[in-house]
Amino acid sequence: MINRRTILATTAAAILIPKAKAASTLKIGNTMPYSGPASSYSVIGRTESAFFNMVNENGGVGGRTIEFISYDDSYSPPKTVEQIRRLVEQDQVAFTFQTLGTPCNSAIAEYMNRNKIPQLFVGSGASKWSDYKKYPWTMGWQPSYRTEAQIYAKYMLANHKDPKLGILYQNDDFGKDYPAGVRDILGDKWDSIVTKSVSYETTDATIDSQMAELQGSGANVLLVAAIPKFAAQSIRKVYDLQWKPRFFMTNVAISVGTVMQPAGPEKAIGMLSTNYLKDPTDPSWTDDPEMKKWRAFMAKYIPEGDTTDAATVFAYGISTTMLGVLRQCNGDFSRTNVMRQAENLHDMENPILLPGIKINTSPTEHRPIKAMQFQKWDGKTWVRFGDLIEGASV
Repeated sequence: MINRRTILATTAAAILIPKAKAASTLKIGNTMPYSGPASSYSVIGRTESAFFNMVNENGGVGGRTIEFISYDDSYSPPKTVEQIRRLVEQDQVAFTFQTLGTPCNSAIAEYMNRNKIPQLFVGSGASKWSDYKKYPWTMGWQPSYRTEAQIYAKYMLANHKDPKLGILYQNDDFGKDYPAGVRDILGDKWDSIVTKSVSYETTDATIDSQMAELQGSGANVLLVAAIPKFAAQSIRKVYDLQWKPRFFMTNVAISVGTVMQPAGPEKAIGMLSTNYLKDPTDPSWTDDPEMKKWRAFMAKYIPEGDTTDAATVFAYGISTTMLGVLRQCNGDFSRTNVMRQAENLHDMENPILLPGIKINTSPTEHRPIKAMQFQKWDGKTWVRFGDLIEGASV
């Protein structure tokens, strides 16, 4: 029996994909988990919608008003496929922007690239998006997950005597990039250093058994690659087990509002991660002019928003990059030109990136942001330390 997902994937090539209609509106498509296991990310879609409302209030871009059409896919790849086809074939969007989730973007990448529709600044740091030959119409934005894992592995080797590493990762392309990045660094030392590497499914109720298994393996270093729901669970479980490993947490699950507070901020003191964004809870940014603009944006356009949630900062920053691309288009919003301009960003500044980080792209460079900085959780906020770091080109 052929399942529905297979039909969607195999019949897409036979469908004539309409070109974006020339009109006074520029339609941009998006999918977001407004429900499901990754729904804590839904604030990203709401913030992006508010951002484009702000753009429209200020006259739009290139003579166009932006119509940002965002549908719920519940972080379910088959639903993403359905919603993307709806956006492209019915709504006739010019391109998609910031579709969220590695498994969700993986499900639509072939369709988008086969039909030459820009799939821009996807909400995923999977290393696969840097493969410009396989995915010439797809581009990420944030640093690569695999690069991030390389950085953690290097830090572990340099700062931990006799490390014994346990890894918890989500069982998809997002999670698998982390053990892959660790293996890049450890090489043939993997078996002597990694005591256990276990996965979870997004449909799991908890990851309690996996955490107990990792503790039982004798690990004294822990790396967790999880979405916010399971990241918070892992923090609580490590604390409840009275286990005290050196704890690394993926950058995508360190928001104070959606992870640290729900987990119990006192339970994660000493946890390490990396960042490339200005943390809204970091007092060093209180008087930063650009963060003041972000706070003013939040107050006006999302007054009910949680300003401790780093996801809103992320959404504001990535939308600013998208707006910069649209301005470079000079009124030509053909799919070819939109992609050309996305591949033509040179030392672009962004208001919410850490000092020293700039955005660069080209037809052969689909990794706009490559640098990160270490940070440690002190119970109230993330405290940055050390220099900017870049990983290997993968």
